[in-house]
Amino acid sequence: MKLVLAPMEGLTDPLMRDILTQVGQYDWCVTEFIRVTDSVLPDHVYYGYCPELKHGGKTASGTPVHVQFLGNNLEMLAANAIRAVELGAPVIDLNFGCPAKTVNRHRGGAVLLDEPETLHDIVKAVRDAVPAHIPVSAKMRLGYLDEAHTLDNAFALQNAGASWITIHARTKADGYTPPAYWEKILPITRQLTIPIIANGEIWSVADAKACQQQSACVDLMIGRGAVTTPDLVNCIRQGHDQQRLAWSELLQLQLAFLNGVYKTEVGLIGRYKQWLGMMSKAYPEAQQLWQHVKKIKVLSELNQVLQISKNFKK
Repeated sequence: MKLVLAPMEGLTDPLMRDILTQVGQYDWCVTEFIRVTDSVLPDHVYYGYCPELKHGGKTASGTPVHVQFLGNNLEMLAANAIRAVELGAPVIDLNFGCPAKTVNRHRGGAVLLDEPETLHDIVKAVRDAVPAHIPVSAKMRLGYLDEAHTLDNAFALQNAGASWITIHARTKADGYTPPAYWEKILPITRQLTIPIIANGEIWSVADAKACQQQSACVDLMIGRGAVTTPDLVNCIRQGHDQQRLAWSELLQLQLAFLNGVYKTEVGLIGRYKQWLGMMSKAYPEAQQLWQHVKKIKVLSELNQVLQISKNFKK
């Protein structure tokens, strides 16, 4: 069973990947998408999205980081993939799932799911461009506004040379509204010969088991559930929730997050509050801590509150 940390724009950035892979036993994680238009991006852009390239393409804990691209320009996607591999990317992933209106309006992400031939041509262009030992994978949804092309898209990706496909079990029109339709992945799993990874609405061990059963996928990609419950991946591997991390251990992770590298102090505080808000869905302690930190705007004050909470829990 392979368990993967999902790429989530504005959420699983380098700092969050570093923290989550410290505690979670992931087989790999994927960068937020790098948008490609009409040029080869400068190296600093790659290092901004994936500083792990400077360290063998792995997080500090040794988890491989796959580089994800989004766009529709075959030549430029291929050229950027070549450059990413030269910089150390172990795998190139292609995004055909992003539901954002701005992205779709520029013929990127999920809107391409109405064009199976385009999906095929993009993957083939990248597959032909990078060395044979570098896998090329793709992430897709069930469709754009409907599921008319679901199987066609999956076959197009396989026939173009994708090493595996990750499927978010909703259409673009579904957005992120529950439920995820895991059972609709089943026809793809049955008919394709490459590995299929299921994704969407995996918040617990029970969800993981239900997803595997309904989709016939052994491998799973975990998104928001991984941020909400940082050790969820370990619980899934164990098959139960009995070894959950103690809140004191999660406080230590939060302190590490607040001492991580980020562009601005304001940005770091905002990202931390976003994370704490998500964890409050799983941990009553996070709800209590939120009441103490929600109005804090200075990093030193935030660190002090967490340190006091940590010492109090000892």
